[in-house]
Amino acid sequence: MITQGRQTGFTTAAPEGGVLPAEVRQVFERSFVCEYTSLTRAGRPVTWPVTPYVGRDGTLDVTTGLSYPDKAERARRDPRVALLYSDPAGSGLDRPPVVLVQGRAAVRDADLQANTDRYVREALAKAGSGLAGAPLFLLRGLTWYFARVYVEVTPERVTWWPGGDLSAAPRTWACPSGTSFARSDPAPSGPRLPSRSAAPVDWRPYAARAMGLGAPVVSMVADGLPVTVRARSVVRTRRGFEVLLPAGVTGAPGPVCLTFHRSSGTGGQEHVVLLGSTTGSGDLLEVEVERALNDWSLSGGTVGRTWSFLRHAKELRKRVRAEAARRDQPVPVVRR
Repeated sequence: MITQGRQTGFTTAAPEGGVLPAEVRQVFERSFVCEYTSLTRAGRPVTWPVTPYVGRDGTLDVTTGLSYPDKAERARRDPRVALLYSDPAGSGLDRPPVVLVQGRAAVRDADLQANTDRYVREALAKAGSGLAGAPLFLLRGLTWYFARVYVEVTPERVTWWPGGDLSAAPRTWACPSGTSFARSDPAPSGPRLPSRSAAPVDWRPYAARAMGLGAPVVSMVADGLPVTVRARSVVRTRRGFEVLLPAGVTGAPGPVCLTFHRSSGTGGQEHVVLLGSTTGSGDLLEVEVERALNDWSLSGGTVGRTWSFLRHAKELRKRVRAEAARRDQPVPVVRR
């Protein structure tokens, strides 16, 4: 790891300012999925695949459901986040760069109706959306899905591997000195809702399924900032996994999140998220897995994916009402 500056997870220095190349901006505009990392109270990275958008003010935005706002609440408490664009599924791009954005997040939930209106508009317009042709009466019954909290990310540093070649040295960009970062909306009042379900007791069945999803996304913390990259390779070990990091990145001892996922770009998604740690500091990390997180995969055919999508609706409607009340707002309605 280098010691120059504050980005010790990389072996290249970042030039300041300038305009990002078109190939990187195209990834931001057209990607159907990215990997979003936020930090827990203990400073552990947690990474989930989400759908990204480009904000009006140059931010890179992601959302989480109002009924399961943990991804946003972590960012409100600690604005240091990362976005990795490493899966071109659904984008229509041929050999795009793999792009890592490290930035500062601002959570937006002061106007839930405006968020819902925006998400209906953006989600239905996004290429590959399975709901694009749905009638309005059906969409109105999906408030638990469309009611959203936005996380707007202002990039601090962008690192990319041209052509998606993780064996080649990456290029980097850093924001100009004096860049200002927006603050989040005030946190909601009242106690948090309990988790929807208990975490898995044994991580090993999840690890077995993970190996069928390809190389994972590896998230660490280096110099106090989340570093999220796609592994070049992965090998299962007795206590976890051995992962090879991309060129230009060295490991950081401490907590690690491994996110295995696959998206069809047409509504199907599978993911396994495993938390662990490493004592290594090179490019080949031995990760000891400690536990698995619950997931909500949408796999199989259309009928199976639809059932997986709808079977939690009753519970999530209750949670939307409770979360809206915590923000002293009415439950938003779906409007086209």
